[in-house]
Amino acid sequence: MENNIKCAVIILNWNGAALLRKFLPSVIENTDASMARVIVADNGSEDESCEVLASEFAGKVDVWKFDKNYGFAGGYNRALARAHKEGYIYTVLLNSDVETPWGWLKPMIDYLDMHTDVAAAQPKVLSYERRGMFEYAGASGGFLDRNGYPYCRGRIFGTCEQDNGQYNDVCDIFWATGAALFIRTDIYIKVGGLDEAFFAHMEEIDLCWRILLAGKRIVVIPQSVVYHLGGGSLPASNPRKTYLNFRNNLLLLHKNLPDGIRGRKLLKRRLLDAVAWARFAMTFSWGNASAIWRAHRKFAKMKKQYTNHPETDIMKNIPGGKINILTAYYLRGKHTYGALT
Repeated sequence: MENNIKCAVIILNWNGAALLRKFLPSVIENTDASMARVIVADNGSEDESCEVLASEFAGKVDVWKFDKNYGFAGGYNRALARAHKEGYIYTVLLNSDVETPWGWLKPMIDYLDMHTDVAAAQPKVLSYERRGMFEYAGASGGFLDRNGYPYCRGRIFGTCEQDNGQYNDVCDIFWATGAALFIRTDIYIKVGGLDEAFFAHMEEIDLCWRILLAGKRIVVIPQSVVYHLGGGSLPASNPRKTYLNFRNNLLLLHKNLPDGIRGRKLLKRRLLDAVAWARFAMTFSWGNASAIWRAHRKFAKMKKQYTNHPETDIMKNIPGGKINILTAYYLRGKHTYGALT
């Protein structure tokens, strides 16, 4: 081991000079230097990011520079390979638009130190702009419903709840948000890291699925809190984001479902995506409608590279996996996680 600091907090940056100026000071100030080292991995930025890091944060953070933009998945794979080589036991994948309060890291390190069967965790994620509200990307722990739709304690589809302490218990979850993903570095390497074919969006869910298939646990630790701006790279309405979300959700199911189940699940999901396409078309959102069509065409080509599938369907045994979130939300009016249970 090349250092005696057990945790690396890695912020992947691409053309995010403004976000670094806004959010990096809180991470530096509120991360106990005896516990963790703050690292910015620059993904081939073409703006003034590297100059900002050199002039405004010299000596305060480590900077790892990559030669080009490898995407969220590829960038973090390279960063965690180096973190593993340098001996960091834990790594936090932290978005560049996250503000951290003092002591945010300690509850997660303490919990994983005591629970060796837990491979990954996330803090409670609140909105940076609406401080008392859960934030879309992760809230207080993520799940998948029976059709593969992601949802969270504190957020279902576009409905985010007020945080009143209702989800302050540590509990097992299906996936931890990539906005602030705390993980054992060796497990990350062992299960293959993030799938670079995803490029961005839902790759953390795929990673977490493989962690669960490896027999490890994933938890949310709400005693740790961060504040996430959200939409720091692509806004929710951006057709590029729509394309990646729909394509990657199909890849997620295709990769991780066993034979005998995969075909039925994907057929149903593609029919549901057709309904989503029609909804965009009816509202004249042609960019997003086209994105769904392109996502399905690309999925048909990309799925051929995945030929090894697990033998176990873990969805039915993981909390939340039996819920039909579309029916619950749109037909039964259950817009909060608490109403589902």
